[in-house]
Amino acid sequence: MFQSLALAYWFLIACIALVIVGVIVLFAMKMSHNGKRRKTALYEMKQRDYFTYLQTALTENRPLKLPPGKLAPLERRVIQDKLIEWIDQFKGEYRDKLIELCREAGFVEHDLKELGRLRYGRQIDAAYRLGGMRCPEAVPGLMELLKDEKPGPMAIMIGRSIARCTTRHGELKDMLTVLLTKGKSIHHLAADILLEANLDTSRVLIELLEDRNPDFVKVGLVAMWGQAVPEVMPALDRLVGAEHQDVRAEAVKLYLSASPALKDETILKLIQDSDPEVRAEVVQALGSKHASGSIPLLRKALRDEDWRVRYNSAESLSKLGEPGFEALCQAAVQGTGAEREIAMQQIESTMQHSGTDHKAVEQMIAHNKKRLLYERYFGPVRGSENRTTKKRTGVATVGGDYTA
Repeated sequence: MFQSLALAYWFLIACIALVIVGVIVLFAMKMSHNGKRRKTALYEMKQRDYFTYLQTALTENRPLKLPPGKLAPLERRVIQDKLIEWIDQFKGEYRDKLIELCREAGFVEHDLKELGRLRYGRQIDAAYRLGGMRCPEAVPGLMELLKDEKPGPMAIMIGRSIARCTTRHGELKDMLTVLLTKGKSIHHLAADILLEANLDTSRVLIELLEDRNPDFVKVGLVAMWGQAVPEVMPALDRLVGAEHQDVRAEAVKLYLSASPALKDETILKLIQDSDPEVRAEVVQALGSKHASGSIPLLRKALRDEDWRVRYNSAESLSKLGEPGFEALCQAAVQGTGAEREIAMQQIESTMQHSGTDHKAVEQMIAHNKKRLLYERYFGPVRGSENRTTKKRTGVATVGGDYTA
């Protein structure tokens, strides 16, 4: 019994000692962190004149000078971080000058050595800084680091560094091949990384869209959003009929947004697609492009089995003026089930929103036309007679009797 009690006491003492040691370590780490922050602020203040000199010298036709005097390691890091920040902000000649200064100051050489260290933390820090300094010779080491990296934010960071450093299309595609194995839904991030490469965007996009790997195609399609690249339109036309459902859906979205006018045969083909996402995008585009000739197709789409197709079709009809609104009214009166329900919801929404804002004469006229159509199919609008009576009564009261 006494032995068990003594053992318990020793265990309790050991736990208390571990807690005390842990608190001391945390306190020391906190003090070290605060001291590093104070030194960083001090070095930023000390190098303020040098940073001002760099901003001025960038606009002049002469090479940039190295930092003056012998610098402490943390002081060198402060200057390097500022240079990387400016490299991300500037382009062209200014960026080239700053990159050359990083090489002359020994920052690139130091981080290339750090990339080969065994300590993981140093490798990650060096990978980030080498990407910021656009260092082409770092690509092989970064590729090896990316292959060994687990899926997560660090893999994205390393891939971004490779895209910033590389000067060859083959290295960029190799990076994408490895990066796309680090996650299932990573295509948007990969496209964002792709656009940071210092390469011809149109050539890269064409290669990706014509590749047999569907993952490459998805990245290329996502990267095309916001990019005006006429050379890729033939590949985009082909991908509208792609075998993979998700590739076809993304291609259709991009095709509908990029094409100023849609051919009738293309519309008929897409609106009969087996993928409901494709059909929903098509009927939505018909309203956005004000294709009034497509009202029969939109009316038929109100009976689609997918709710997104029905909703987008009703919304598109409401954008097509009088004919589209009348088609909704006819669907609400003659249709049944889901068709009648979605048509009636859109009609009520259109009447409510169009009746609240009459800043322009055209808007007032359009609303009155829709109100007349509504009354033809459903009777007087609720409350319209009362509002008219009150308005007339008010006018008579204010005007008074002037017959005398």
